[in-house]
Amino acid sequence: MGVGAKGGGAVPNDQTKRSNRLLDALPEDEYQRLAGKIERRTMSLKHVLHGAGARITEVHFPVDAVVSVLTQMDDGPSVEIATVGNEGLVGLTVSLGGDTMNPRERAVVQVGGDVFSMEAGAFREEMARGGALTSLIQRYTQAFLSQVTQQVACNGLHSVEQRCARWLLLTHDRVGVDEFPMTHEFLAQMLGVRRASVTVTVGVFQRAGFIELRRGRLTITDREGLEETACECYSATREVWNRLLP
Repeated sequence: MGVGAKGGGAVPNDQTKRSNRLLDALPEDEYQRLAGKIERRTMSLKHVLHGAGARITEVHFPVDAVVSVLTQMDDGPSVEIATVGNEGLVGLTVSLGGDTMNPRERAVVQVGGDVFSMEAGAFREEMARGGALTSLIQRYTQAFLSQVTQQVACNGLHSVEQRCARWLLLTHDRVGVDEFPMTHEFLAQMLGVRRASVTVTVGVFQRAGFIELRRGRLTITDREGLEETACECYSATREVWNRLLP
């Protein structure tokens, strides 16, 4: 498609199948038509896919990368309002007729990995066909909005430990491996809390044997322990995914 890689390098397109749930669910003929319009890329940690108020020129289907949608406050801090992994699409605004990010929002890679990138114009053309992709994106939009409302409730009602456990479980689900890059500072930003609060929570989890965090790498060592600690928002989000997504 002639689009240069950003935040990493392009990799061969013969790996595009069986990786993103939306793409995987497409009928073979529709997928093959799409395959010539997408490019697989490797995105690095903290790479900004869509800047605040920026024009959205591409949409991205994560494979093993995980992307956070963050909103910025006037006094400086930002907080995660949604996360997108291999269940979804980054750039959902395009499917709703928009072409720019909210001035307060940006989409940032929280776990480095691969995505499939597609020019926004080509994506609009595919959506206008009214085929399987359109139906899948409509269902994903429902799931995404449900995730946002669940996360708002979670941030307001549940403890840092519960929210941190939920966040780690959802990230674990999306990356599919036990170890991934993470720091206290970045986790604090994702949860919208002070770094000191995250340091205390990580210490509790490490002493309980749930995780290990060393030199910028976090390892899940007791998933069941995290599941017992997490609030109901984890299972609620999973239920929505399983009901609405392929």
